[in-house]
Amino acid sequence: MSSSSDQRRYLIPFRSLLLPQIFTETLIIGGGVAGMRAAIEAAKFGDVIIVLKQPLNQSASSWAQGGIAAVHALGDTVDEHVRDTLEAGAGLCDEPAVRAMIEPSDQCIEELLRWGMQFDRTAEGILSYGREGGHGRSRILHAGGAATGRELVRTLIEQIRGNERIRVFDECFALDLLSASSPDDAQPAPVRGAITHHPRYGLQIIWSRATILATGGAGQVYRETTNPRVATGDGLAMAYRAGAELVDLEFMQFHPTTLYVAGAGRALITEAVRGEGAYLTDRAGHRFMPEYHEMAELAPRDVVSRAIIEQVARTRETSVYLDARHLDRDAFAKRFPDLVRLLAGFDLDPSEDLIPVSPSAHYTIGGVRTDLDGRTNLPGLYACGEAAGNGVHGANRLASNSLLEGLVFGSRTARTIAEDQATGAGSMTINSEIRTDEHGELDLVDVRSSLRSAMWRNVGITRTETKLTDVIDMFEFWSRYTMQNVFDDPMGWETQNLLTIGGLMSRAALARTESRGVHARLDYPATDSAWQHRLVWRIGEATPRSTGQQVAEVSA
Repeated sequence: MSSSSDQRRYLIPFRSLLLPQIFTETLIIGGGVAGMRAAIEAAKFGDVIIVLKQPLNQSASSWAQGGIAAVHALGDTVDEHVRDTLEAGAGLCDEPAVRAMIEPSDQCIEELLRWGMQFDRTAEGILSYGREGGHGRSRILHAGGAATGRELVRTLIEQIRGNERIRVFDECFALDLLSASSPDDAQPAPVRGAITHHPRYGLQIIWSRATILATGGAGQVYRETTNPRVATGDGLAMAYRAGAELVDLEFMQFHPTTLYVAGAGRALITEAVRGEGAYLTDRAGHRFMPEYHEMAELAPRDVVSRAIIEQVARTRETSVYLDARHLDRDAFAKRFPDLVRLLAGFDLDPSEDLIPVSPSAHYTIGGVRTDLDGRTNLPGLYACGEAAGNGVHGANRLASNSLLEGLVFGSRTARTIAEDQATGAGSMTINSEIRTDEHGELDLVDVRSSLRSAMWRNVGITRTETKLTDVIDMFEFWSRYTMQNVFDDPMGWETQNLLTIGGLMSRAALARTESRGVHARLDYPATDSAWQHRLVWRIGEATPRSTGQQVAEVSA
């Protein structure tokens, strides 16, 4: 079926030649690890502009508590890391993409060390390697205990500062990608940049030879999420409107352990806590994970998340608990200082108290479909990091592979642009005319709150056809009263993007009639070899296409 969100090419009406014009070789939308690493590399070949909604040091990457998985420890091998990644990905990983990420991981770590990144070390000054769920050995490098993202972002910002070829436009909202043709043309025209809005300067056109989407994921489409406020799927939605292919949208990874305190936000508790030996228990102290998987607390995240949900249902509690009371108090405080401070704010002492935890939406596995070098189906448009669907993660991301992915594919994508030698960053005439409907109005705050709750209840850790069909109907209702309106601020644009991506995620979850990785259908509990292919979505197409066999039409 076609969605109401498929009827819109641009979010706002505009005439390009009447707006301020800015020119650059490479435009990067998003300033997390992938975007910053791409900017550092792209600046070797020309001028770069980074556009991002928040200050450069406040991206989702800076929130990352997990580490960087890399083949750097003595005795580790690329083949072992590849094997662990493929196993976690439940048969949907693209092995060449996995190898493209892992093979240069050692060089990535050495580069970060040269740039001054302060990884955790032993008392003897040797790099310290931790183990997380799904990994067969200790290969995770952390910084500051559970502050790896913050330290990595600091390191990359230091490389960006003072680089005369890189300009940063922070607190600037990218509304849409610019192209001369409609997205349903047989031969899509190149993407030539983006239209942006800055609260001080208003609307602006940024023309570029190449545009990289590094906008992160869509975790804010869920009520329970570890993602920052800005993770509203803007890059995926603007790419979809422009005619780019999206892939793997049914796969949202839920982090098993976020702090569960009624009335408080969901703060992530790093997997490294379990890697150090903490147990998952119920209120009675029963350690339940060995009943669900041979790796117990270090099983892949999808296994742990579903086990927690099942245990909560069995015990009729609101959460389960992390038990770290048997661990050395001083060593724990030194290893996880930020977590100890966080818990203290809720009068919790991990050396004496059980820590209440529950799963939350964490990582958007699906994204804009790319090849191994970041190219999309639209000339001039590239994607990397969480916004990209390059096949690295399959149906379930292996812990701590995401920062590595951002580093490797950010750099690789920028080098690809230089090799492609894209031409033509001059201005062109693009006019957006939008006819608004006379429907009644819905309150945006209510729509946003309702869609996030509906996604959590119906497109969450477990799904069924009935719930998915119902939520698709809900999205059609909200879209009918929201998508045809024109808004003049980020709240409205983000809500439209959330409706677009949430609706697509729901349709993708309905289409895949099996359980695989993070996608768990209670009405189709088995993994079906006939579904060992990826679903591709493009605007104007009523049903998904497949990287393998043709997919049956979605009945919704």
